[in-house]
Amino acid sequence: MQGKMAIVGDGESITVFKAAGVTAFPAENAEAAREIIRKAAREYKIIFLTEELARPLQTFLKRFDEEPYPVILSIPSKNGATGYGDELLKSAMERALGVDILFNN
Repeated sequence: MQGKMAIVGDGESITVFKAAGVTAFPAENAEAAREIIRKAAREYKIIFLTEELARPLQTFLKRFDEEPYPVILSIPSKNGATGYGDELLKSAMERALGVDILFNN
């Protein structure tokens, strides 16, 4: 599992990652993404997941919060950012540090 990265998302959103050498898994809905992540979690250290798929999988993804790997990062899709990735980052920082150092809210 040494440093391997993957991305899960709709076909158009993951194309640029494929070009950069990241293993890409197309998923057209949250249920398909859930199954891909279950399998990929055994092999990849970092898994990028588009925001549209991450939001409905919020409860499922919490199981990975307590483990060092994989790190699952929510990223904008081809449709742009929804703000969900920022929400997750803010929450993680507050949990880790007890204060919001990034967004100052």
